Amino acid sequence: MSIVRRSNVFDPFADLWADPFDTFRSIVPAISGGSSETAAFANARMDWKETPEAHVFKADLPGVKKEEVKVEVEDGNVLVVSGERTKEKEDKNDKWHRVERSSGKFVRRFRLPEDAKVEEVKAGLENGVLTVTVPKAEVKKPEVKAIQISG
Repeated sequence: MSIVRRSNVFDPFADLWADPFDTFRSIVPAISGGSSETAAFANARMDWKETPEAHVFKADLPGVKKEEVKVEVEDGNVLVVSGERTKEKEDKNDKWHRVERSSGKFVRRFRLPEDAKVEEVKAGLENGVLTVTVPKAEVKKPEVKAIQISG
């Protein structure tokens, strides 16, 4: 295990944007006894953006088929994205020089806000990018009623 930071000679601020948990993520698989191949894909990274109409989640899942991914809503407001990238079959006669692509199971959970329409969630997998769209309920503007002042 190596705890060497990747740095760019031309960018003196490159380390300022480093993920402070990278070192922890590399240590956890070693402690839990999991293989580094499986652990590398265990925490699929996802983006979550909010638009005026919906919450949009995106994950890069290259090499994963849609049959290998599950998108669910648990407990009424928890979005769960899980799946598995299967390991390539090995032939006894193959000689591997480098293995950098990861495989294994992954799961991500997100607690959705109250305005999420969980019954209308849509998901699609195109060109290795999973997109999950959770529409937002329209926020009712409070009705203002003018009260006439007597006197």
